[in-house]
Amino acid sequence: MSAEKQIQVLLIEDEEYDVRRVRNTIKPFSQKINIAKVVSNGRVALEMLGARESTFDIVIMDFQIAGGLMGENLIHEIKKIDPSLQIIVITKMTVNVIDFNFANSLMSAGAFWYCTKYPGDIEEYIYQPTDFILSIFNAYNRCMLEREQSKTKKKLIRNIEESLSKKMIIGVSPAMEHLRDQIQRCAESDVNVLITGSSGTGKELVANNIHLRSKRRMENFVPINCGSIPFELVESELFGYEKGAFTGASSSKQGLFEVAHHGTLFLDEVGELPLSAQVKLLRVIQEGEIEKIGRTEPVNVNVRIVAATNKNLDKEVEEKRFREDLYYRLNVVPISVPPLRERADDIPLLVDHFMKEFSVDMGKNIPEITSEGMSMLQYAPWKGNVRELKNVIQRLLFLNDSVITKETVQFALGVASNGSTLTTTTPAFNFSSMQELLSLRQLERLIRQKYVEFIRSTSTSDADAAKKLGLAPPNYHRMCKELGIK
Repeated sequence: MSAEKQIQVLLIEDEEYDVRRVRNTIKPFSQKINIAKVVSNGRVALEMLGARESTFDIVIMDFQIAGGLMGENLIHEIKKIDPSLQIIVITKMTVNVIDFNFANSLMSAGAFWYCTKYPGDIEEYIYQPTDFILSIFNAYNRCMLEREQSKTKKKLIRNIEESLSKKMIIGVSPAMEHLRDQIQRCAESDVNVLITGSSGTGKELVANNIHLRSKRRMENFVPINCGSIPFELVESELFGYEKGAFTGASSSKQGLFEVAHHGTLFLDEVGELPLSAQVKLLRVIQEGEIEKIGRTEPVNVNVRIVAATNKNLDKEVEEKRFREDLYYRLNVVPISVPPLRERADDIPLLVDHFMKEFSVDMGKNIPEITSEGMSMLQYAPWKGNVRELKNVIQRLLFLNDSVITKETVQFALGVASNGSTLTTTTPAFNFSSMQELLSLRQLERLIRQKYVEFIRSTSTSDADAAKKLGLAPPNYHRMCKELGIK
């Protein structure tokens, strides 16, 4: 406690000699402890605290106080107003008896400590001075700790609300209303969830929303793309290993299950997990413990699993590529994310959202879209779903037109005016319309980015996209990160 900060005390006492004895006990510490107010009535004290005209740290109160509101009931009411206020009770009721039930009832009501008054006006001090003063200092430290924790919690909640606003589910169609309802129901429970849907529909967005609305929202959300990890490294990534477990293990490594302890682990493309890892994953779900390489004892973990796949896991189970028992463990609550083509009513909202988001990032003004241009966006096939729509919006902004027409949308979609797909001889960019020239390095990066986005939009999974590009999954994900592709 700093020398400048005094502990502010509210004293609730209706006997003048007890007020005097409290003051006498505190007097040697008057520079650090200040009796800011004295009231003789419990209801008056509540009105004062409720008005918040003064800030108190400690309440010292007589157990049997005037005003009809006393004891545990008064403690409860004070705590409702300010849970951080620490309450010290002074009473004559325990002069000649040690009553553990009485002490327990006070602590259960929310009191920090209590002491026995000396009977009558026979002593200079309210109680043994050293114990009484120590209890005030201890109560103050607890008050400051709880207030700091409250500030931290409020800040975390604000951060969560900001994250939710950035990751909101956009759409007014019945399908999206149903999806939001499913997300809320999943957030209120702690069961495992399996999210299915085509590539690019936003399965990770759904998983994020479930986590941020659940009781685990203060803990880690750990996403992992199961298709991006080489088969031989899956187990060490998920479960970790101990130092010296194998050649090259110069230090211990936490697995993702440990990182997600008390939080949520999102297993994207779970259908890509090798069978050996599926066996261990099943054990984690059943037993709540992981086996680390190089460790003899299991490690307990408390993790909620949300998995996602664009594969037909029923078919994978039939063909023995996915364990049936694991499938049922993961698929406790299924959520299906509808493809974009089935919710055309949501596309104008999504276009508006992405236009605002990307125009800020690209430093461009938001263009106007003609009704014909919007209609074409609404009824495009969208094989790549929302991911493809985002890419097209970025492409439209890159063209730098103040008005986006049907023809502009056709160009961005790669569709000729007669409805056929543009040939490879069609220029990818209209260089004459560019307002600023790019360096060759910048243009190369842009072309790589657009091509990778195009491949992703036409692929069933990231593993499929990596295969089409001729890259190993880790190299593919590293390149996406370098290009700023999520």
